[in-house]
Amino acid sequence: MAESNQTHDLLVIGGGVNGAGIAADAAGRGLDVVLCEKSDLASATSSSSSKLIHGGLRYLEFYQFGMVRKSLKERDVLAAAAPHIIRPLAFQIPQMPHSRNSLLVRAGLFLYDNLAKRQRFKQSRALRYEAGGPLNDAIKKGFEYWDAQVDDSRLVVLNALQAQKKGASILTRTECTAIAESAQGWQVTLHDHIKDSDSTRYFRGIVNASGPWVSALLESLTQKPAPYPIRLVKGSHIVLPKLHDGKQAFLLQHHDGRVVFVIPYLGKYSLIGTTEEEYTGELDNVEISSNEIEYLVSIVNLYFKKSILRSEIVHTYSGVRPLIDQEGMIASRVSRDYRLELTADPFPLMSVYGGKITTYRVLAENAMNRLGRYFPGMRGSWTKRARLPGGDFEMAENLFQELATKYAWLGPDLISRWLASYGTLSFDILGDARGLGDLGVKFGKSLYQREVDYLCIKEWARTAEDILWRRTKLGYQFSAKETTSLSNYIKQSHSIASRNA
Repeated sequence: MAESNQTHDLLVIGGGVNGAGIAADAAGRGLDVVLCEKSDLASATSSSSSKLIHGGLRYLEFYQFGMVRKSLKERDVLAAAAPHIIRPLAFQIPQMPHSRNSLLVRAGLFLYDNLAKRQRFKQSRALRYEAGGPLNDAIKKGFEYWDAQVDDSRLVVLNALQAQKKGASILTRTECTAIAESAQGWQVTLHDHIKDSDSTRYFRGIVNASGPWVSALLESLTQKPAPYPIRLVKGSHIVLPKLHDGKQAFLLQHHDGRVVFVIPYLGKYSLIGTTEEEYTGELDNVEISSNEIEYLVSIVNLYFKKSILRSEIVHTYSGVRPLIDQEGMIASRVSRDYRLELTADPFPLMSVYGGKITTYRVLAENAMNRLGRYFPGMRGSWTKRARLPGGDFEMAENLFQELATKYAWLGPDLISRWLASYGTLSFDILGDARGLGDLGVKFGKSLYQREVDYLCIKEWARTAEDILWRRTKLGYQFSAKETTSLSNYIKQSHSIASRNA
């Protein structure tokens, strides 16, 4: 076992959105930070969301005004920080006989518009539906409000890049397997799954941001019971060929009081979800159930003219949300707010319970503010006005034109995809390339060797799955043969480098 006598300030366990956000915040305050993730960044809950940055309109009826206000404020902050991966999106609420009362919806939307200042999002309005649209002709009225769509896994990667830029070490495929008290602080054993080797490091503090593993990991590391019972709730989604040509999303109200989103996705698809089902299975292998598929298909067929079949589903995914258990409350009503549990005997150990993707930044800020007393030289908060990597531009149209002017040979489709994933990082990736030939081998669709090399060298990608489903969403368009070719290239060209890193 390799041992390092160096004592770092902070270990962050977990490479989801909360862990990456905390690592970035802490590194930007001047701390020596290490983030470890046993798999890939965003490999669990943080890549299995509804891909939304939103205030949580439906939580108003549960009187969670504080959480909604906080989320609405963060919606504007994040939209400014990452305009390449976060974009405003209109949501329509068609009204059916079983829907919530129109006066209640109107009142909720008034609150939603006014609980926090809006800079990038339009005001809600009432709608009338004409015949000929995608919805059932019996639907005549509805409402429209605005939230934002996000590439959730790229949000995690960008925070990890931000953390690294500020000096943090990002260790993927690296698991924290043991901690112990020592004179230098926490003595931590890290297992590198790529090298299959253990190492020992020392840390003045630890943050457990392992998402649905938070309680089990805490108990395993400390041999003490977790302070809060965790309720694991599975949310599943299905992806279908697009159900309508408009750019708007729909919020569908189910007979059971829950809501389901139908969201335009990647230009060709509709993303439908989510469900809420109690979960007790293996966290490393979460899959949609037949009942969940039926639930989502049935509500779409209730609202839309075009009936969908199970056979039309092109992809499904499921994630587990770790919610703080509220005894006797149904899953849909359990708060999505977070709680930070801190012990300091003898060194600080913080565990992150709950949370949602929209409030990850303020969660990270609050976590570091609480840890400040243990790091006297730590600087103050800074992320509220910071841009995430690639987001340092004002108008997407202007950035598109800059890329088109310098790299006209890319073509509009590839420029649009790169802009939506990398923003101004596109210039770093392309460098002095003068034509498609300079991008190297084409693995499939619009994925070239230069992008793959960048993702492996700079963004911690280690497998074809990392690239096709988390760094890009090209997995929808790749054949099995193309995926195998990409996988073989990564193994041949990047596995040795990753083992020697």
